[in-house]
Amino acid sequence: LGRPGVDCYCQHESGAAVLQVQFLINEGALVSACADDALHLWNLRQKRPAILHSLKFNRERITYCHLPFQSKWLYVGTERGNTHIVNIESFILSGYVIMWNKAIELSTKTHPGPVVHLSDSPRDEGKLLIGYENGTIVFWDLRSKRADLRAYYDEAIHSVAWHHEGKQFMCSHSDGSLTLWNLKSPNRPFQTTIPHGKVQRDGKKPESCKPILKVEYKTCKNSEPFVIFSGGLSYDKPCRRPSLTIMHGKAITVLEMDHPIVDFLTLCETPYPNEFQEPYAVVVLLEKDLIVVDLTQSNFPIFENPYPIDIHESPVTCTEYFADCPPDLIPVLYSVGAKHKKQGYSNKEWPISGGAWNLGAQTYPEIIITGHADGSVKFWDASAITLQMLYKLKTSKVFEKQKVGEGKATAEIVEEDPFAVQMMYWCPESRIFCVAGVSAYVIVYRFSKHEVNTEIASLEVRLQCEVEDIITPEPETNPPFPDASSQFPSLKSLSGSTNTVACEGTMKDSIPCLSVKARPVRMPPGYQADLVIQLVWVDGEPPQQITSLAVNSAYGLVAFGNCSGLAVVDFMQKTVLLSMGTLDLYGSSDPYQRQPRSPRKSRQFAADNFCMRGLSNFYPDLTKRIRTSYQSLTELSDSPVSLELERCKSPTSGKG
Repeated sequence: LGRPGVDCYCQHESGAAVLQVQFLINEGALVSACADDALHLWNLRQKRPAILHSLKFNRERITYCHLPFQSKWLYVGTERGNTHIVNIESFILSGYVIMWNKAIELSTKTHPGPVVHLSDSPRDEGKLLIGYENGTIVFWDLRSKRADLRAYYDEAIHSVAWHHEGKQFMCSHSDGSLTLWNLKSPNRPFQTTIPHGKVQRDGKKPESCKPILKVEYKTCKNSEPFVIFSGGLSYDKPCRRPSLTIMHGKAITVLEMDHPIVDFLTLCETPYPNEFQEPYAVVVLLEKDLIVVDLTQSNFPIFENPYPIDIHESPVTCTEYFADCPPDLIPVLYSVGAKHKKQGYSNKEWPISGGAWNLGAQTYPEIIITGHADGSVKFWDASAITLQMLYKLKTSKVFEKQKVGEGKATAEIVEEDPFAVQMMYWCPESRIFCVAGVSAYVIVYRFSKHEVNTEIASLEVRLQCEVEDIITPEPETNPPFPDASSQFPSLKSLSGSTNTVACEGTMKDSIPCLSVKARPVRMPPGYQADLVIQLVWVDGEPPQQITSLAVNSAYGLVAFGNCSGLAVVDFMQKTVLLSMGTLDLYGSSDPYQRQPRSPRKSRQFAADNFCMRGLSNFYPDLTKRIRTSYQSLTELSDSPVSLELERCKSPTSGKG
């Protein structure tokens, strides 16, 4: 990953898990160590990254790798406790092996376990620090091929970090402790702390905690050093989430994560290990996410991530694909998207800045738009191999927040995901964008590069077919298709957002499912709501979900419909032009006439079973409605009027 829009993807053919990666800094290359005990050298300088060399370990299992800055030697530790040295240019073993028994000599009587850490001294690249799992530490002189010092601690080691002066190093252990060692007195650590351990009243050693899996020790010229580690929490809080702890002076900050931590890396001002490190950010790789923490601010906010780590952050409910878009569209969307800084995020730019962003290998720009269950809409650049998020729009911001207990008193909303996006329309040339939501509304958006503070215009449309409460039509007295003017009340369209609510007792009428904000709303640059169109309740029955949407941006028209009818709105004049029921659309003169829906036995059914139950119930509900209509048609076809019905069937339907 580099600057926003810069990323490349590499796949190992073996499919083995990646244990560790090491950059060849400023050389456009990468070394990967895999679980099948193979090392790979990748060339990142070409358009499609490829493996230049591979090296397979057959007799030993790889546990840790270290590549010093500007070095041609790669140090490889193994499960047996041996350390091998690989020439990075030829990618072959040098023949120099630091055997475990020679490294520890008589410091311990048992095998020290696998190599868990390797690092060169910041003061002398000819000295190598080797950490073994059982708590043994060896400072090895590569030139004289002997150990300068050996140290031992009675808790297992998980990681080691140097002070930039090369005189001290810090170890993290399995009991949640951190030990600080001095090269001049390696007999015991000169400082031992358990950051999250409870201090005992009798002055004994603090309680043990969970293992500290990794620690980094970064110095600053004008302030206290940063000690950053993962794990180490107390055992008495088993439900706490995975965490990263930042110690700066006497301040200890615990950052809880949504997912387990895989690894983390501190970004510093210099790549040279013997200088003040001056850390400014921490990159934390989680199992399902990647976050970057800003260390330059005392509250340690995170940077807004420009990469689509999880496209299903909120479930995707609909998608649209657009190819050969106007060439200026992607940069414009990205520029307005970059200005949208959320609360709680760092106000600084994304700190990873390598590479140069281009539109990819395609000769035409491609854009994918995704609608989500929480009402958000995301615009993605699909021109490259991976998706790059350009801009995010929250459609829920045009509506008032539903207060607890208020829903049943005013207008019920969908029980789950009331703002879920069902359909979208986008005209890349005019930049008109239209969204249909699960709560029977349509929002028309216009694109603007300038911030505005204005009220949101809204229309309410009455679109509902009603039939008399007749259980079964009698064939002797009633014709199969009654006169529309006598059996169905005329449909009305109500415009404006201040309609009065006519209620019979508690029966809802002319109420939309959601309330549009009546006060002026600040709209940042980007897509700004121009008009909200909502279907309303009719005589105690909720509006049906919108099933079709069409927009003509040249004429300023938006048309939408559901199983009740069709509406056409002029969004330039903000006026309802047409509101027509299904029966009027398919009148008796139409050869493709439809059978009206079966009469409802009770209107109370709709009040108790609000159809807006969320996307999960949308399609089953629609299927049920179709089956009911088909069953009604079958029952009527057994009567003497079957010839009349046969005449009204679609010519494409089967003959039975």
